[in-house]
Amino acid sequence: MLFISDQEIQDNYFMRDAVRAIKQGLVAKNNGMIQNPHRTVIELPDKQASALYMPSADLENQVASVKVVNIFPNNPDEGKPTTQGVLMLSDASDGQHLCTMDASFLTRLRTGALTSIATSKLARADARTLSVIGTGAMAFEQVLGVLEARDIGTILLFNRTAEKAHTFQDKLKDFGVDADIQIVDNVKEAVKKADIINCATRSKTPIFDGNDLQKGTHINGVGSFLPSMQEVDLSTIKKASIIAVDDLTSVKEEAGELIHAAKSGEWSFADVYGELNDFSRDDSLVRKTPEQITFFKSVGAAYFDLEVAKGVYQKAKEDGFGTTP
Repeated sequence: MLFISDQEIQDNYFMRDAVRAIKQGLVAKNNGMIQNPHRTVIELPDKQASALYMPSADLENQVASVKVVNIFPNNPDEGKPTTQGVLMLSDASDGQHLCTMDASFLTRLRTGALTSIATSKLARADARTLSVIGTGAMAFEQVLGVLEARDIGTILLFNRTAEKAHTFQDKLKDFGVDADIQIVDNVKEAVKKADIINCATRSKTPIFDGNDLQKGTHINGVGSFLPSMQEVDLSTIKKASIIAVDDLTSVKEEAGELIHAAKSGEWSFADVYGELNDFSRDDSLVRKTPEQITFFKSVGAAYFDLEVAKGVYQKAKEDGFGTTP
């Protein structure tokens, strides 16, 4: 059985590869060939941490996987990574275990690919300014996903801890991101100047005031994944003409801001514009006017990980990376 490390994936498999893999998975989903049982989340409150167990199968391509991801937000204080994960990929035709791979980068990459696909459908074609709220572990690939979808000239960074924003700025520059990257010291400025907003926090309270949103803004919310978490407020949800989600079943159980809005009686899950797989089969599901505010909510689903893992494995076999214990 092959083993592929995080570093090997980063060195050989890129955002454009992940976007292509996700799109293939959306086709399989539309063909009724995806099995995606609900994931199990174990909360570890004494560490403010979570453990996620995520199985899936793609019967069209005869592969299956299970991913385990542990999220410990206080780990960086001890010099350890926030997110640690592993995924096992299996042949769904004979049950053979094909590959085990690190899944921390894979998780960030597939989430960025979801953001990329949603942004390509919902952000204004002339969007040039991206505001990043929260510069933690998930944020970097979210930026790369947006850059894959739009020609961004300015990136505004806001983080409650300014030092982390500066580190993130350096990381983007070192990666070769060709944009004017600025750090702002208040979230209101980041929101008011944005064409696109990326939110990647684990906040339990809304991180900006929806009344500060300008017409035509697109928002990607990927940080909150538990009912107790809320990145955006009710004002944002009510102002959004289009709310799209990655996977409606998962969002109904895990997207805290939407759950809160539904309980308030001022919004309903029936108002969801579409899931990502709907966008892949219906080209008319796009922003209708330049003035609309649009919101994409992602909590993740196991089949997205499976599709990217399948792509990583195929590329490893072709290019000869990975090790056999």
